[in-house]
Amino acid sequence: MDTLIKALTAYNLGLGNIARVVQYRLSIKSGVSPITKLDEKLLQGQFFSTAKLGSVDSENVSKSIQLNAFGYIPYLVSDNEIPNWFYNLLTDKEFKHTETVWYKIPDFDKQVGDIKGIWEASRFDWVIKFVESELKQNDNINLDLLDHWINNWIQKNPAYLGPNWKCGQEASIRVMHLISGAIALDSVKNLNDNLLQLIQVHLKRIAPTIDYAIAQDNNHGTSEATALYIGGAVLNHNRPSPQFLKWQKLGEKWLINRASKLILRDGGFSQYSVNYHRVMLDSYCLAEIVRQKLGLDNFPKRTYRKLAKTTNWLYIMTQESGDAPNLGANDGANIIPIGDNDYRDYRPTVQLASTLFCNRSYYNASASYDAPLEFFKVRKVTNTSKLPKKSTLFKSSGLITKEWDQFFIAFKLPIFKFRPSQCDALHLDVWVKGNNILRDGGTYSYNTSDEDLDYFSGVRSHNTVEFDNHLQMPRLSRFLFGAWLKPIKLEYRKNSFSCGYRDIWKCTHIRTIITEPKLIKVIDKVSNFERTAVLRWRLIPDNWQLIGSKISNGEISIEVESESEVDIRIVEGYESRYYYQKTKLPVIEVITRQPTTITTIIKDLT
Repeated sequence: MDTLIKALTAYNLGLGNIARVVQYRLSIKSGVSPITKLDEKLLQGQFFSTAKLGSVDSENVSKSIQLNAFGYIPYLVSDNEIPNWFYNLLTDKEFKHTETVWYKIPDFDKQVGDIKGIWEASRFDWVIKFVESELKQNDNINLDLLDHWINNWIQKNPAYLGPNWKCGQEASIRVMHLISGAIALDSVKNLNDNLLQLIQVHLKRIAPTIDYAIAQDNNHGTSEATALYIGGAVLNHNRPSPQFLKWQKLGEKWLINRASKLILRDGGFSQYSVNYHRVMLDSYCLAEIVRQKLGLDNFPKRTYRKLAKTTNWLYIMTQESGDAPNLGANDGANIIPIGDNDYRDYRPTVQLASTLFCNRSYYNASASYDAPLEFFKVRKVTNTSKLPKKSTLFKSSGLITKEWDQFFIAFKLPIFKFRPSQCDALHLDVWVKGNNILRDGGTYSYNTSDEDLDYFSGVRSHNTVEFDNHLQMPRLSRFLFGAWLKPIKLEYRKNSFSCGYRDIWKCTHIRTIITEPKLIKVIDKVSNFERTAVLRWRLIPDNWQLIGSKISNGEISIEVESESEVDIRIVEGYESRYYYQKTKLPVIEVITRQPTTITTIIKDLT
């Protein structure tokens, strides 16, 4: 059975993708890959500033720059307020093998822990922050300091050595931020040799491994394609060269290909994740901005149609506050961190993308979500065209959304064209008056204990049913599940919808949702399990009281009814709204030991 599951999973992943990964790893191991022969010395000096380096007091300037990793952790800085590029701010460890060639560094190092804690400072998002400050002050001081940081990074991170060169996507994000800064400063058409060489050295790292990124069928491919496209285009505009044009065309090819394959017909993205959706969409926004600034040829019309649909998907998920359901994997990425909006505010991306791809800025009022438009000098488009409807069946990407009476719900369907990252089938996210009353648990960390991994990517961090203490799908590796679920009894009507699944162990869950004025009724039919079925409702932290079969915080009531005897209790659970952050929340557990139908009624009492 295990062999069959693995074989079917391999087929679902795509034999071509697996071949790309195998070829990549063999070429690295054998030394035949061109990436193993790269040897460059990065230039130092001026990159953005026109003043003499060292002409300002960097300590005083740096204190005016707010730098937060993963949207909430202040950078730990040293040596005249410059980050330690090898300090892991998640685990409080420091990477020691800084002169090891990147491809000899292991993916997971128990001594250092989650490598994302090291990578964060080297994403160069601080380029945007220094440029924002310069645009306000217009005195070159911040650009002098920015060059000081870049020179320090180059000194400590020689080309292709150390952990910060290990990931092609991380190199791509640096390119995106460097070019973003140049666009905001109106210098993208007139870059100096140092900055051009820095971009070129990065593209030499990215291009040879692009096939590996493409094989992932995720945001790695879109990020790296964007870096090749915008990096190649900027290099070629400043210093025309066949090689630079080749990189531009390679990036363009894969941007078109990824939009066609990974953006589904309904606008959903291959990773079934709100945050990775933003990463992908921000990448395409930056590609389009560079295309417009340099007067390059349009992308195909079919690509723009996909980008309009995927913009609408994120708009529908985004609440009035800017927050959105914590669905799918979330690694804390925000590759266009412009302005002071919270990391979980998705409106800036929606506003930028709708302006670029939908011929309308979806938020008419002026607010902080306009910051990317102002930074990139993209004109806001105000008109009266219709906005996307918030009540939608996303049949391709596996989601039903509905908005009514200050309620918003997102219902996750077990539909997987691409690999699922979490056991979240039939999860229901509930929002009332902008508050996420019933919520998803998030991700926490990719490099954590097996217990945390199974909790956050498993059933227990979702508002669904857990059978016999096992996952909905067997875990084949850290990032891969087998025996992907398929929907049964999918029905969709205006005020009711239902869907179910039968897992590899024959356990069956059918969920029906009925929407009424100020009320949601959820009917869960569970059967074919051996010992127990546990229905969980993960609550917003508040003073919830359980009396009999009713739970309430005074504004929302949740009442549970069942055809057979059940145990109802409130236990302590966890959620991760920001990467590597774990906080407690109350969880309703409804436990049955026999097949039954459980009805949950959620009411707005206000």
